[in-house]
Amino acid sequence: MTALPAAGPGPIEGPLRPVDAIFDRLLALHPKLIDLSLDRMWRLLDRLGHPEHRLPPVIHVAGTNGKGSTVAFMRAILEAAGKRVHVYTSPHLVRFNERIRLAGTLVDDARLTQALAQAEEANGGEPITFFEITTAAALLLFAQVPADILLLEVGLGGRLDATNVIDKPLVSVITPVSIDHVDFLGETVAEIAGEKAGILKRGVPAVLGHQPREALAAIERQAARLGVPLSVMGEHYQAHEEGGRLVVADEAGLMDLPRPRLVGPHQIVNAGLAVEALRVADLGLPAYAFEEGMRSAQWPARLQRLGPGPLTQRAPEGVDIWLDGGHNAAGGQALAAALADLEDRVSRPLVLVVGMLGNKDADAFLAPFAGLARELVAVPVPGEHKGAAPEALAEAARAHGLDASTAPSVAAALEGLAAFPVGAAPRVLIAGSLYLAGAVLGENGALPD
Repeated sequence: MTALPAAGPGPIEGPLRPVDAIFDRLLALHPKLIDLSLDRMWRLLDRLGHPEHRLPPVIHVAGTNGKGSTVAFMRAILEAAGKRVHVYTSPHLVRFNERIRLAGTLVDDARLTQALAQAEEANGGEPITFFEITTAAALLLFAQVPADILLLEVGLGGRLDATNVIDKPLVSVITPVSIDHVDFLGETVAEIAGEKAGILKRGVPAVLGHQPREALAAIERQAARLGVPLSVMGEHYQAHEEGGRLVVADEAGLMDLPRPRLVGPHQIVNAGLAVEALRVADLGLPAYAFEEGMRSAQWPARLQRLGPGPLTQRAPEGVDIWLDGGHNAAGGQALAAALADLEDRVSRPLVLVVGMLGNKDADAFLAPFAGLARELVAVPVPGEHKGAAPEALAEAARAHGLDASTAPSVAAALEGLAAFPVGAAPRVLIAGSLYLAGAVLGENGALPD
């Protein structure tokens, strides 16, 4: 039998902190055998006095790609309207604190340590996954700090995810579903969508991003069983770019908004989904909040242009460096479309620097870059992760017609760009894993805030 994924801490910058000792103890509690249920969560939440019953109104977000960006847009819009917003996302990039935002501010070490210690004591040493016990600690914090709304992102799947303990959210959101985590969610898009649809609650409205036909059918079946009103992109609402603006239209009317700050055509879809979710939530938000939200939304390592830092200075002068955590087929398609758009605006040779986990489909991720990227440099994913061998990634790239090589690190890959002729400084995309993205941000001295 297979152990559930631990979803433990990613890269940690600097010296160890007191909270890291708790993380080590919590990781040691991980169940040895698979147990797909919410029983551990219910047991722990009961011992903690059911903080899930004392939360502000919740918007629950599941899906394969775009969850974090959609949450980032909603947060920016809500905060522009003066709302105090709790946010729960995963995984983190550099520090665990990024997962928990309390009324607009990342949780500090002292408050985080206290909540984790309380959850650890209540658990009493019983088997529990890292994600489950840290989610319980997050819910405890969200119940303790006043806020107007909680944006709650699913960790894995939906039906049996540790976040799926909310009785009646304001609205459920499902971003586009694609193939990922097949060991735990199923081998087909329909099976995976069925797991995502597990967050739907009886009578609670749900907003869906663009879905493959079989995914939509699976979600619609679950919605029909529960009497869930659906708002489906392309059917009940539309979102598209027009004249450099974002246009979102539904039965309530049309919104003409600034183009989203986040880069790439896929962010038009994510922004439209966020706007529709908040309209369905019926919070009475002013129009200016939607406008400001489009201008101010930030989400690190999602086609983020890297600025000067210890890592980027290893590249030759003039190299344009971008970072993204994309790692599956849909992520590859979205990134390739975004890079093609950048190529249309300012033409540069494209070099991929890719590191991936061993359980990801490298071939599916790389396929959209055929004919777009000039070459690929495969690197290992830093840390104690089961990364794909760089040579295997390079071989997959060659199968798609890319020149490919390996390097021992991202820094070495950037230094190797000196081989490009003068005047042909490339555009570089570092991608393939959120763990790799976190390591890059940490090494470049860019900590998310």
